Amino acid sequence: MSTMQKITDFKDNSLLIVDDDNPFRERLARAMEKKGFAVSQAQGVKAGIESVKSKKPAFAVVDLRLGDGNGLEVVKEIQTSNPESRIIMLTGYGNIPTAVAAIKEGAIDYLAKPADAEDVEKALLADPKTKAQPPENPMSADRVKWEHIHRVFELCNRNVSETARRLKMHRRTLQRILSKRSPK
Repeated sequence: MSTMQKITDFKDNSLLIVDDDNPFRERLARAMEKKGFAVSQAQGVKAGIESVKSKKPAFAVVDLRLGDGNGLEVVKEIQTSNPESRIIMLTGYGNIPTAVAAIKEGAIDYLAKPADAEDVEKALLADPKTKAQPPENPMSADRVKWEHIHRVFELCNRNVSETARRLKMHRRTLQRILSKRSPK
């Protein structure tokens, strides 16, 4: 199992958080500062890349979907400027292809939103040579299914008929699923 290092084990404790969800980013930044990180924040791809160029962070938490582009662009910039940095990808739309792309670009882990500060800290400080510990409270199978259906729905520009066709389900069944609240 994974052994977690301490932030004091690192000479550089700089952490860049790139997320366009302001309340989430602010909350995570405050929590990570309490854990000993020197936090800087960016709201989008452009601001994230500018921040990386001015100060090469040792750690980064980057949202995959940002208002002005894809978080993988920020990951590439971080890897170019500091190949030793530890990067975590965050997204509300967790799926295997984007997880693989994030890892190929240099991320060390991939967390689904809403991730709390404990999960982020564990992922950032885990020993990269050992297997990561399973999450304390992972999403339920129903929640994963719900997230996937909503992601496809958004990618189909909220077109119910097109989404139903791509998911190979009846349109009315899809409408019933979309009208319900997300499972826990």
